[in-house]
Amino acid sequence: MSVVRAFEMSPMVRLRTLAVAAALATLGLGAAQAAEGGPVPPREKWTFGGVFGTFDRAQLQRGFKVYREVCSNCHQLRIPFRTLAQKGGPEFAVAQVTQLASEYKLQDGPNEAGDMFERPARPADFIPWAFANENAAASANGGKAPPALQVIAKARSYERGFPLFLVDAIPFLQYQEQGPDYIHALLNGYEDPPEGFKVPDSGYYNKYYPGHVIAMPKPINDGQVEYPKGQDGKPVVPETVEQYSHDIAAFLMWSAEPHLEARKRLGFIVLIFLGVFAYLLHYVKKKVWADVGGEAEGLPGTAPLGPTR
Repeated sequence: MSVVRAFEMSPMVRLRTLAVAAALATLGLGAAQAAEGGPVPPREKWTFGGVFGTFDRAQLQRGFKVYREVCSNCHQLRIPFRTLAQKGGPEFAVAQVTQLASEYKLQDGPNEAGDMFERPARPADFIPWAFANENAAASANGGKAPPALQVIAKARSYERGFPLFLVDAIPFLQYQEQGPDYIHALLNGYEDPPEGFKVPDSGYYNKYYPGHVIAMPKPINDGQVEYPKGQDGKPVVPETVEQYSHDIAAFLMWSAEPHLEARKRLGFIVLIFLGVFAYLLHYVKKKVWADVGGEAEGLPGTAPLGPTR
């Protein structure tokens, strides 16, 4: 249907026609974006999702273990040790954090003699990187330093297309877990390339990575990280890539937004306050103005307002 023909219709029919055309165009755009960037990562269930979601402390502690034993070999996590003991996070004991920090050596100084020296890290220090600087990291990783991970869960996202982006705009239904979903999918997306797809010698195929060629080799495999055991001597959760990726994604979400739980609690309190305040304003308004009309009608010497001749 031509644009000229559309504008010959009645206003209501024209409005409906244009609305349907816009919706179809948006749907096509969303499908084109998904096709260009590869499959959309599947939506996972997270304890911190939703309005009342909270972090799973045990999961965050396992996620830190995965970071320390796997991810820290290349990636930096620029957060202080002490945050690992703060409320709302992994909540390690203070003694555990102090012991953990002391296992790292940091260069400090100069001392009174003007010399640099090494000392055990303290809880106030940042978790050190495996490399001295970005140039050293780039040299060891094919010319580009691996990205820091402290805010990676908020920095990575993707478009879900029409009509899901309309649902995401609703405050109480807003979907904010794209980053963890993407991290989880990426760690599980390594596979053999399809027939006819050429992967460079320095790359690896990942179906969820944009362009599908990623420089990072598969970082983790089943059984690579040992998890705490239960009374029966078996791990409390499976030691699989699926579980590892869930745990590290949740931990990186916490590192990107360490005050998420406090923010949600404050937001809920503010909503309650605004609701009560709005009710009080409405009640006071009705109370103050309830008898104004009656008093005006009963005043001596007054006449109804209206046009005069």
